[in-house]
Order: sequence, then structure tokens, then C-alpha cells
Amino acid sequence: MVADVAQRKLDKLPASPGVYVFHGSDGKVLYVGKARSLRNRVRSYFQAGSSDLRAFVSRLERELTDIETFVTQTDKEAALLENQLIKSHQPKYNVKLRDDKEYLSLRLDAKKRWPRLEVVRLPKPDGAQYFGPYHSATSARQTLRLVNRYFQLRTCTDIEFRMRSRPCLQHQIKRCPGPCVLDIDEVEYHSQVANVARFLDGRHGELVSDLDARMKGASGELEYERAAVYRDQLRAVERAQEEQRVAGVQKSDQDVIGFHRQGDQVEVAVLSMRGGRLFSVRTLPLRRVAVPNDEMLGAFLRQHYTDRTSLPDELLVPVTIEMSEALEELLSENRKRRVRIVEPKRGAKAKLLELARENAEHAFIEKERAREDLEARLEELQRQLRSSVLPRRIECVDISHTGGEETVAVFVALQDGAPAKDRYRSFHVKRVSGGDDYAAMYEVLMRRLRRGKNQEEGWELPDLLVVDGGKGQLGVAVRAREDIGVPDLELASVAKPRITATGEEEGDRVFRPGQKNAIPVRAHSALSLLLLARDETHRASNTLRKKVGRKRRLRSELDAVPGIGPKTRGKLLRSLGSLREVLAATEEQLLEAGATKRQAEAIKKALGDHGAVGADAETAEETAIENAAAGNRTSNIAPPCSRFTASIDPPSCSTIV
Repeated sequence: MVADVAQRKLDKLPASPGVYVFHGSDGKVLYVGKARSLRNRVRSYFQAGSSDLRAFVSRLERELTDIETFVTQTDKEAALLENQLIKSHQPKYNVKLRDDKEYLSLRLDAKKRWPRLEVVRLPKPDGAQYFGPYHSATSARQTLRLVNRYFQLRTCTDIEFRMRSRPCLQHQIKRCPGPCVLDIDEVEYHSQVANVARFLDGRHGELVSDLDARMKGASGELEYERAAVYRDQLRAVERAQEEQRVAGVQKSDQDVIGFHRQGDQVEVAVLSMRGGRLFSVRTLPLRRVAVPNDEMLGAFLRQHYTDRTSLPDELLVPVTIEMSEALEELLSENRKRRVRIVEPKRGAKAKLLELARENAEHAFIEKERAREDLEARLEELQRQLRSSVLPRRIECVDISHTGGEETVAVFVALQDGAPAKDRYRSFHVKRVSGGDDYAAMYEVLMRRLRRGKNQEEGWELPDLLVVDGGKGQLGVAVRAREDIGVPDLELASVAKPRITATGEEEGDRVFRPGQKNAIPVRAHSALSLLLLARDETHRASNTLRKKVGRKRRLRSELDAVPGIGPKTRGKLLRSLGSLREVLAATEEQLLEAGATKRQAEAIKKALGDHGAVGADAETAEETAIENAAAGNRTSNIAPPCSRFTASIDPPSCSTIV
């Protein structure tokens, strides 16, 4: 039975176009949809004998508590509002493309005086051109490197650009004209920006013609260096063209959408045709899809295209999409040119759709095979560790510090063999100093496990907790597990290679509680998943330690100056670039950087005589950090309890409470 509030609203729905929102008992949004007639569309969900076979429809009567509707003037407004509400609420039963932040795009803002190409995660409606999204970070960054190598746009950030006093290395190796400090031809620079846009947009034909004409023109004027630049750009474009294996009949720009579906698992393939040639193939997963194919595809197009300005002339789709005219109008408005959604039934376009479907099916099968292989590896890992649970989620912890100071710890997580960065956790060690790795490990494990035991959201305990180190570190983990009271938590430690007393080299080893001998890690074995977790933990902990050290070095001396607060300190460091420059600056330079006269006098009085010392100390500290990193964090620190390293017993010398 539909809730009374929702039933009363059903009786009074208007026949206007608009958007409807189904709310659940927990206050969360269940579903967002659009309709040409709100009255007909919404009431159809609750009519006896409805032909709507979507899985969630049968659950609406027991989950629905309220219906919210929004009336719009046109179908286009309804499509736009629906897209905004889906992104805002992330409804339970709507099709969800992976979060925009998971994909990278390339951004080019041609309105700036000296534009640059940069990698971004979330496109914004700021008037810039966005290219992508790219299906992997590797492909996006490879494209960025290719452009930076041949098209010679600046690579520095806006802050670096303003702070430059001389050209950087990129200018020295002929990959940047140096607009930061040199007087260069602005028109020529913007012609390169236009070439980059055409290259990324796949308009290679007109780009080749333009570059060929420019190369011949420069050569005719005896400007051979400039001609060589155009020649290299021309070769890069021609190589990109050679990689395209398929040619279409039409010379227009098209995106061809195909999909393969098994149950609620869908793989979508997007073939980008530019100038009649295949420019790229991307495959994207949709999981837990509970809606029919036409609604699934319509949701995909809205999420994938509505925030983009770089759009093709046509989108070829295999099924009819509801209210496709409204979506066409919306996309055309974003692009400033006509975009058509076409459902071809025969001919060359239909063959392209079949090719897209085959790509989607192939990607789906490959990913299923990879999942099956991963399942076998996890089962093998469980067998080798003699674990009671399948280790789908593995966490690994590492301690890192600089000479006993700035001690930090990082927990990284692997979910089904891949890093799950949303579950990474970092800790600043509060009660331990002097390089006591065991006490620091005990402290952070107690803090982590306590939150897991209390079932705090986002802190659920893993299937397997790994500590970086040997028997000593494993003993600390055993004590923390017992003291917190989670005896069922599976533990292991990973020790790095070493040279034994007999001169033999031992590789990576895994220790388990209750097992005297270590398990050697052989190449390509399931235990290598633990090495992946260990190495990722090393990287993350060292990155955090350097970040903490950098902040302390930049702020410590300025914090001691009376009258200098966080805002002024930030202004000075942003404007002058470093603590060394602040210490060396004159009062006039400090005033220009944002300090008041009284603050500038206080800085010179407190730090003026110590500028050289501060600079030397900063350099020495940076050197110490790099040396510590090269020495793998704590290799020069002796363990606080020498007897502890030979057993699995906890460290009795620990003073952590």
C-alpha cells in the first residue's frame, strides 16, 4: 500500500512536463525520473496490471513514503533538471555511471592570454574546452605528454608562471617558448593553442593541411627551426592517424554507442569517429542496472555528455531513447552547434553500431575473466595463509618518520586486489617520539582497531590486516588485537629481503601468528598481493611524512613572529615562494607581498639576522629528509626492545596506554 501522503499527491498531479522524485523511509531518494506528463507517468507506476517490469517498481509500494514533483516549461528543462537531481542525490535505483572524479579530462582555456593544457577530474561550466573523459589516467597523461612535446604550450601552473624570473628547463629543451619572461609572438602562440584543440578533437585532416602549409611557408622564408617544429608536429599527427584502423563512409564527427548486457551488469562502448576515421574506443561499466535498455542508455548519454562542450555532430544509438528531442536540444545548446541522436537501422552506420556492440561484449568478457582470475588468486592467498576468511579487503599499515620526528602512519586498503583509495587512512602519532617504531605501531593500531570494533562508519575491519615488518611488528599487532578485543581479525606481516648470517639472500617473507617459519614470497604467487599492499603503504606513508615536514619547515619560523597569523603567512609564502625568500626579502618586498609595515618590521627584527641560518637549516633539513627516505625511513634506528624482535611476544617496554 502506497503511503497516504504519496497517495494524496498521486490524485493531484498535473499533466505538465516535469521531474518526479521518489523518497524512501530513511529520507534518501529512491528514484528520479522525467516525464512529458507527470500525471500519466507517475500514476503508471501504481496501476494494477502495469507492464512496467523494472525490478525496483515492485518494491516501491513498501519503500515509498513521499513523492516530490517539479513542473517545467519544456522537455529540455525536464531533462536538465533530472540530470542535476540525479547527480545531487545519487538515487538508489537510477543508473549510475562511475563518479566523474574517477575519469580524467584535459582542459584548455583559450580565453587566457597564455593558455596551458592541464589534467582535471571534474569538468566545470567555465567556458573552457574539455577533451575526454579518458578511460584511464595513463592514456590521459600520455596524450598530455605528447602535446607538451610537440605543440610547445607552457606547462607551469599560474602561480609558477607569475613567479618566474628566468625560463625553465622546458624552454631549454625547446618544449616551451617561455612566455613567462620572454617577449614572444602572442598570435603564433594562440595558433598553437588552436592546433592543440584540433588535435585533441580528432580533426586531423584540417590540422595536417594547416601544418603542411605552415611548414612550407617557414621553409620558404628560410626559418628552418620553425619549419622543423611544424614538421615534428606533422609527424606526430600522422602517426596518430596511422593508429586508426577503421574508416567510415561519412566525414562527419560521430560517437557510436554500443552495449552488452547480462542481467544487471552492463558494459557500454563508445567509438569516437572524427572525420570519418576511428579516433578512440572507450568502454565504461554500469553495474546493478535495474531499468530497461532504453532508459539505461538515455541515463548514460545524459551523464556522459551533458557537461561537455566538445561534442560530435551525431550520436549513433542502438535503441530509441525517450524524449531524445529534449536531450538533442540540451546537447546542442552546450556545443553551440547542432547535435543529432540517430538510431540507424541499416547501412554503414548500422555496421558501426555492430562494431561498438562487439567491443562492449569483448570488454565485458575480458573483465569477467579478470574477475574470475582474481577470485582464484584470492582463494589461493587464503589457502597459503591458512586464513579462515577470503581476503577480499586487505589493509596494510606502515610507520614513517624523519630521524624520530614527524612520525606518521598510513593504512592503505586493497579491495579485490586493487587499491581502494577511499579507504586509505592516515594518522599522526601523538604519544611516541624518538623513533620507537614498535610503540608507534601499537598506538595507531589501537586507534584504528578501536574505531573498527565500535563499528564507526567507514572504519569497518578488513578481512586481513598486514603490518610492514617482521616478527616484532607482528607481535605488536597481536597485542593490539588482544587488547582491543577482536580475536577473529586475521593478521600477517611482510618482511623485506635481507642477507642472513651465512651470507645467503632471503627474499620477501610473510609471517603469521602461531607459525614459527616464514612463508617465502615467490614471483607471481598469490602472496604478491601482500607485496602490492606493502609497497603502496611505503609510498603513501613517505608522501605524508614529506608533506608534514614541508609544512613544518615553511611555518615554524614565521609562527614565532608576533603579529603574523595564518593569513599573512599564507600571503607571504604564496607571493615570495618559500621561507628562504621571505627571510631574504627587504621591508619593501614584504609590503608588496601583503604584509603591513608593522608586520614587515617585526619579521626583519625577529628573523632578519637569522635569514642565512634559516636558509642553511632549511637546506640541511631537506637533505636529511631525502637521506632518510633513501634509507627506507628508520633503518638507522635500533629497535627499543632487542629481545622482542626474536619472538611474537608484545613489547613489554612500550609505555603506550
